Amino acid sequence: MPSPLQLHRFNHATDTATANAIANGVNCPKQTQTRRFTLKVSVPDTIAQHHAHVIGPNQCCSVVAQPINAPVSTVWSVVRRFDNPQGYKHFVKSCHVVSGDGDGIRVGALREVRVVSGLPAVSSTERLEILDDERHVISFSVVGGDHRLRNYRSVTTLHGDGNGGTVVIESYVVDVPHGNTKEETCIFVDTIVRCNLQSLAQIAENMALNNANEETVF
Repeated sequence: MPSPLQLHRFNHATDTATANAIANGVNCPKQTQTRRFTLKVSVPDTIAQHHAHVIGPNQCCSVVAQPINAPVSTVWSVVRRFDNPQGYKHFVKSCHVVSGDGDGIRVGALREVRVVSGLPAVSSTERLEILDDERHVISFSVVGGDHRLRNYRSVTTLHGDGNGGTVVIESYVVDVPHGNTKEETCIFVDTIVRCNLQSLAQIAENMALNNANEETVF
């Protein structure tokens, strides 16, 4: 039976240190709301279990949700592109699939990601863990690179909202870097994830609008 996931979204400015760290050369879509609200999403148990991370003693875990006014199929066409994360992740400068692209992108594929300047990272080597086109689930883990987010694993799932739109849920677990607290780590990563999902929303909604206009013309 479906499981209700109660997700807290925060629509306020991040702390100054985090904002400065991510703002250099990267435009995060602006938020107009400043209140906290609760978003309840009912999803099948088989999907909800993907967001049930095992958390170690020096790790933190969080989840971010983003409503998008576009069909699941449109949003998924962007999210599933393991070979093109820069399609909506503004913090990614370039991506090169180094393993697993000979016969299409499959689970186990590796990509080398270069990030923009201004972040405490240079590159990240990431492995595709899940790519489920039927259930709209994608997951990757960080297995190497020059960065501070060790043992990072992310899971993203897409869900219809019942009105033709989509709710994207992204959760992650990551080691807390030496010298940082769990709260600081989650604030930093949540900010990046939230900016990525806001960018995804803008792109998918524009795609949906363009598709609707084309259908009207023809």
